[in-house]
Amino acid sequence: MATKQVLIVGGGFGGVKAALELEKHEAFKVTMLSDRPDFRYYPSLYHTATGGSRNVSTIPLGEVFGGKKVSVIIGKAAKLHRENHTVTTEESREIKYDILVLALGVVTNYFGIKGLDTFSYGIKSLDDAEELKAHLQNQLIDERKPDLNYIVVGGGPSGIELAGELPHYMHELMKKHGVTDRKIHVDLIEGAPRLMPRMPESVSRALSRQLKKAGVTVITGKPVQAESADALMVGGKPIRSHTVIWTAGVTNHPFFKENGFMMTQKGKVQVDQLLQAWPGIFVIGDNADTPYSGMAQTALHDAKTVAHNLIRHVEGKQPYAYQPKKPIYVTPAGPKWAAVVWGPLHLYGWLGYSMRRAADWIGYHDMEPWWKATGRFLAEGVKED
Repeated sequence: MATKQVLIVGGGFGGVKAALELEKHEAFKVTMLSDRPDFRYYPSLYHTATGGSRNVSTIPLGEVFGGKKVSVIIGKAAKLHRENHTVTTEESREIKYDILVLALGVVTNYFGIKGLDTFSYGIKSLDDAEELKAHLQNQLIDERKPDLNYIVVGGGPSGIELAGELPHYMHELMKKHGVTDRKIHVDLIEGAPRLMPRMPESVSRALSRQLKKAGVTVITGKPVQAESADALMVGGKPIRSHTVIWTAGVTNHPFFKENGFMMTQKGKVQVDQLLQAWPGIFVIGDNADTPYSGMAQTALHDAKTVAHNLIRHVEGKQPYAYQPKKPIYVTPAGPKWAAVVWGPLHLYGWLGYSMRRAADWIGYHDMEPWWKATGRFLAEGVKED
């Protein structure tokens, strides 16, 4: 059986899972091209930004693939050469492939709003989370006073998770460093009429109520217009703040437009029933135009589908057409509280939080053996400051 060279571009949920599935089969030689040396567990980045251990939100790729037949190359994909089956990196390295799996994830989109790229913070990467944490700590430890207003922009899961945790974290930080306890004012801003606009209204209401209990002011239906060093302009009025965290917008990775992929109006890559955008070129996860694109669960499902179909192909079997799988939506909104939407079932509070914790263990176990996943799971209780 001739060995197939599989190149996977992207070290997120989809890329890592595809590599782990394919390396088990002798027909494939797997190479991963990633622009960073670690896997980011996005659901816990807000936790790291608010004093939690970085071990809950990042796993070195060398650890993920320890003892596995996966070669890892650190670099950024720049140019796809379909005719000779190669990808060239920004560092001018040329990598050959027989099969290409693209799982590059998304990039931050500021929608052209003036000042956001200069003055706002983010939590879309470990570096973002660490930068925000350092800023929050510097205000208290060095300047001995918190900000007057903390503003989180974006009423999706990331914004809700961060806003719900921020008041609790800031009070903990003040207590730990002997700073006079002050009322923490956190605004959560969403341009749509309600939080989580794609969810049922009852879920939006429950999340809003819980955030208010946690000390968060929820502002909906007002667009962000600009940011300066001292204020955020919202609905024609300035809100003074030196801490604006942007979680509201992402867009597809520019690699796809730059390399001539067919894009939908939503900015996703058109794929067929096998998740191919081109013969032998598969696009999965956040990049693909599938019904539940944008969820980690979807990226994992896509990766398994492509990997299992490739295995079926080399074994002389017919591939299965892609079947979308509706994810379970779990959204924390404050310490030990979460909303769960599982089809028609809606759960709130501590039970929802327990389901989120179970989902975290499963998420880690998708990347690591159970004993390592358990250690990472237990690290949620470790505070780095």
